This record gives sequence, C-alpha cells and structure tokens, in this order.
Amino acid sequence: MIHRIFFSLFLVISLSIQAQDLSTSIAKDADSIMLAAIRNVPQNNPQLALKKYSFTTYEKTIITDSLEKSNSHSFFTEKVSRNRYSSYSGFKEEVLGLEMAGFKEPRYEVLAVTLQSRSFYDDDFVIFNYRYAGPLSSRGVKNYYYTFLGDTTILGRPSLALHLEPKRPQTIPGLEGIIWLDAETLAIQKVHIDLKDNLIATIEREYEYLQEKQLYLPKTNKLYIEKGNSSHRLALFKGKVSMGTIETNPVKEAIKGRHLLSTSLNSNYDFESDEQIKHPNLAIEILPGAETQPETFWGKYRTESLSRKDINSFSFLDDVVKAENIEKRLAIISNFGIGYYTVDFFDFDLTYPVKYNNYEGLRLGLGGVTNSEFSRKFRLEGYTAFGFKDKKLKYGLGGGVLLNESHGAWLSLTYNDDLQEVGSYNYLTDRRVYSLFEPRLVNITQFFDYRTIRVNQEYQITPKILSELQLSNVHIEQTTPYRYLLNGKTYRDYTVSEATLGLRWSPSSKFMRSKKGTAEIYDGFPKVTAQVTKGFSGIFNSDFDYTKIGAKVFYRVNRLNKSATEILVEGNAGFGDLPLSHLFHAYPNAPTKETVMQRFSVAGINSFETMYFGEFFSDRLATVQVKHRLRPFNLGEKFKPEMVFITRYAIGDIRNPADHLDVSFNSLKKGYTESGFELNKLLFGFGTSLTYRYGAYHLPDFADNIAFKFTFYLEL
Repeated sequence: MIHRIFFSLFLVISLSIQAQDLSTSIAKDADSIMLAAIRNVPQNNPQLALKKYSFTTYEKTIITDSLEKSNSHSFFTEKVSRNRYSSYSGFKEEVLGLEMAGFKEPRYEVLAVTLQSRSFYDDDFVIFNYRYAGPLSSRGVKNYYYTFLGDTTILGRPSLALHLEPKRPQTIPGLEGIIWLDAETLAIQKVHIDLKDNLIATIEREYEYLQEKQLYLPKTNKLYIEKGNSSHRLALFKGKVSMGTIETNPVKEAIKGRHLLSTSLNSNYDFESDEQIKHPNLAIEILPGAETQPETFWGKYRTESLSRKDINSFSFLDDVVKAENIEKRLAIISNFGIGYYTVDFFDFDLTYPVKYNNYEGLRLGLGGVTNSEFSRKFRLEGYTAFGFKDKKLKYGLGGGVLLNESHGAWLSLTYNDDLQEVGSYNYLTDRRVYSLFEPRLVNITQFFDYRTIRVNQEYQITPKILSELQLSNVHIEQTTPYRYLLNGKTYRDYTVSEATLGLRWSPSSKFMRSKKGTAEIYDGFPKVTAQVTKGFSGIFNSDFDYTKIGAKVFYRVNRLNKSATEILVEGNAGFGDLPLSHLFHAYPNAPTKETVMQRFSVAGINSFETMYFGEFFSDRLATVQVKHRLRPFNLGEKFKPEMVFITRYAIGDIRNPADHLDVSFNSLKKGYTESGFELNKLLFGFGTSLTYRYGAYHLPDFADNIAFKFTFYLEL
C-alpha cells in the first residue's frame, strides 16, 4: 500500500515535467547547472545564509507490516522538538514531547539513530546512519551523473528538474532521484530520492519559500525504509530484540515489522528571537516533562489525528513489551555493549571472568558495580581474581557518591591489590574502554605487584570535555629482579604518592542529555587525550619526586566506499626520579622466543608486533601509527574479509640508563619502524597478520624481524 502511494506521487510529479531531448549538450548543461547550484550554496543553504533561526518539528515514526488485516504497528513513536540553530554553535534539538508506545519510559537510544539528515546541502546525506554523498556538494559531483529533465513550476516560481544517479553504485552506493532547483537562485525547491543499497528507501521533501528572506526552508519530510536483501541488521535498538527492527520477510510474529515510515512537519520558523541556546554542546536535550505531555499538547502539533491503527498500537505494544520482558532485555543489551551484564541491582563486569598471561597463567575473576536500581546517588564496586600460576589472590573494593548528576560528577574511594605491566601508561579518561578480549595480555611477561588506595573525582566539564582527578598512594613490589639506584641508595620495593589530572576532548562528537544522563550519540574525530601526573616525595612515605605527562590524538577518516584511514599520534615525557615501573614503552607484543612460529600469538590493537618485551624503555617517547582499511571484499553474503595496511614508528630516549640495575634494555633514539598487514574477519572474527621490522633496529637474523600472528575482532 505504502509503495503504491509513493509510486503514484512519483508518477504525477514526473508527468508534470516538460520532457526534452536528452542530448549530450543537455547532459553537459545539467553538470553546469549543478556546478552553479553548488557555487550558490552559501546564499541558499539556511545554515550558511542565516546567523540564527529556530523552528518546531512534529515527527511520527512507525514500523509496520504491509498486511491490511493487521490492526496495529510493531513500533510507534511521536516527538515534538524545538530546533535551534546559530552559526556559532550549530544545531541543537530540544525535545518538548516524546512518547513511545509500549514503554513506561521512552528508550532514548532511538533518538540517536539519524533517520535522515536535515539538509541536502550537506557534504554527506545520512539515511538510517548510512552515509551517502550529498547531491549539492563537491563530493556529489564526483559521485553522481546529473541529467537535465526540463522546466516546470514549483510554488509559483520557475523550476529546473535534474535527475541524479550514482556513477559507481557497486563500489560507492548513492542516491537516485529528482531534485528541483529554483531557476533564478538554483536553490532546492523539492526533492524525490530513491535508494537501493543495504536498505531500500524513498524520501519526499517539500519546501516553503520565504519571500522576505529569499530562502527555501524544509516544510514536510516523508521517509520510507524497507530492509532489502542485506544480512545487515536494521534496528532502532541494539541486540537481538525484534521490536524496532525492520525485517526482510513478511510478518510471522506479531512483534515484527517490515517497513519504517517517518513523517515530519516543520513550522513556527523564527528568525528574530534573541534567546540564547542553553547547553549548546548538546546535540539533543530531552527537556523535563517531555515524556509526560498530555493529549492536549499533542493535539497542537499533529498534522492529522491518529489513525485507529496508531491508537491500537499503544495497548498492543504495552502487552508485547510486558510479555516479552523487552525493557529488561534492552537494559541488559545496552550495558553489555559497554562491558557489563546486569542482574537486578548489580552490573557484573565482563572484563574480569577469564584472562590469561605468562605470569599469572589462567586468571579467573568476578566483579562489578551496583547500578541505579540500588541507588542513583551511591555505588559500590569490587572484584576478586586468582592466578593459577602465581597462586595469588587479587582484589579491589570501593564506593562512590554522585555529587552532580548533569555533569556526571562522581567522588570515589577505592583500594586495590593487583598487578600492573611495567612501563605501561594508562589514561584515566580511557579507563572504561571495553574489550571482552585483551590481545596483548596473553604475551606480557613484566609485571609489578601493587597495593594502592586512591580517591577519584570524575567531572564532565562540558559534554565534549571529560575530566578526572586522582590522588593515590601506591606501594610497589617487584615480581622480577630489578633495583633502582638513586643518590647512592638502591630501591627494589618502594612507595609513591601521586596526583593525576586527565582530560579527554571530543570536539566533533555529538551528545544527548536525558534524565538518565549524558550519552555520546555520534562518535566524531579527532579525539584528544591529555594527562599529567606529579609524584611527591616525603608524603605518606613516598620515595620519589617526578612529573609525567602524556598526550595522544586519534583521527579516523571514513570514506563513502567503506574504506577508512586511522592515525594515532602519542607523546610521553617524564622528569625526575623514575624507576622502571614509571618509564614508558611503546607497547611491545613480541614474545622472546626463537622462531617465528614459537612467537605465533594474538596481535594487539595498537601494539608494536615485532618489538620484544623488555627490549626498549624511555623517559621521552613519541609514536605514530597509521592504519588504512580497504573496502571489505564482497566474497559472499556472510564472508566479507577486510585488508588493513599498517605502519608504526617510535622514537625516544632515556636519561641515566645505568640507574636501572639487574635489567638491560635499549634506547629508541634511532627510531623504530615496522609495517605489515592484517587480513581480518576470515572466520568467526578471526584473521591473521604479518608484520616486518626494518630501519635502524633491524635485526641480523631475517626471521627475528617477522611477526606472524592471528587477529580477533569481536562484533556484538
């Protein structure tokens, strides 16, 4: 039924166009028209032509089947937002009203899914979080063929109709359809777009013309999505929950839907208000009371009354959510994505249960933290683990209090008795980077034993800037032969008191705030992390005085052909009394064994695969890593391996290496280089890698420069 409606609309529109002979000269005119339209974007795109404006949007989104006998949808939500724009801070969406059938409290993660971009003037146009080249951009010129269809009239003004289609649809999928441009200004007047990729989509967008501003502004949007034949899952929720999922096959279960239809209306444009945008670093903010708006509120904004099928969806989905325990399952899935498994008021930490390394052997553990079901203001945490090779018990205990919810300000006190890798430098703000499988841990041989008590203050300065301050007292005991010489005295075991301040800045990421807190909804780049640590001698029996600083920048370029390039640059420096435990290494990952096959193990994510453990230590270190991921090879619906080319470089130096007794290691002052490749996702997430060491630290025996390993990338 929905298909027929869109087809009829498209037929009527097409018949209204005055057809012309599509000769080569006219095709060239189409390119000229589009290039001229791109040059006019600064005066036609409201985001560039205006310093500020705002408008209200009513949006209704459903997932439904095409069977007329069905009397309800499988997903229904409606939303009213006030969209504010300023040239300084960009767009911010303030959600005034939100209801989602079946849920006591709306699932806010649905709002993080970009169903479609706001503007066809953008370099990228997004549909259901998939990126495509924007038609009116330099990127669009490279990726689309344009054809001039003829002249017509839109909104009483002369119009030029142009057809676009992707140049290389098999390599770079793109949009296809018709764009109507004002014959005088070349601004967008109307759009009809089709898409046939991992999803099948149709977009109808109409505009209104404001004579006083000489601008076209979006008025109505209609989006229709069908899953298509891809095995890739299209869902508004994460995990294996059918609700909110666009299915391929006709409906067989009441909870499943086949099509998504989203309609929206923009109104109440305001260009004069001097009201400042509050919390401009938020992309979306759900205002208090948005989830409990009365029926009178919705009546003001709905474009038409709810249909009987819409109304039936509320009671139907209430029953489905209760019967299938959907809310609890979604909470479990959401926490699992960040490394926790929820059982009532406690979140079990999935990084603890099973680990393995050369020192502890098999390490089994259990730990976690209380959640909001226990308390929204307090938390308790703890873990215990046992190594079967070193036969020692490790544990940690702690708790925290929430000082400010909107800024995520937690004050915590913890005690730990555990192991840490020698030479590792951990950034506080990256502590919760979840990995179910830690590749390098298997190969590490150099640890020190520590007992520490620490106080931490977490604080989100702005949504884009996360900070953490830590005060700690640490007693360190060596697990391997080592002594540190300082002022004629040697230290094997020692105590340090430290103050550490860490910051992480995500300038291009986007964030959403609800009553559940602030969450990142778009992972933007670059990501900048910086940290400074000061060790104080003489405080709580501390032996050393030193300063350590570190900073890193990670940048990723995602291309429309599904290739990507990643760059990681990091610098570290230490000054003062620095024993081996507090020096830096470049995260080596080569076991110290004779042959290539004896060194066959698991590759790390950002480690130097050909650098041997304990081979280099530095008090000044800089590293650069570049990865280039090719477009996945399409060798079948479920077999799409990925080739990644990698180059790593490290340079560093150390003052007074003779102060470190009972160990031997080299300097990195000549510069260390390795390059290689990974062939990932060959079978069940497993792949293989080959890396070669060359340059100043190339070893005489050819085989000693080679690292052959397997890779493992788990996608949940």
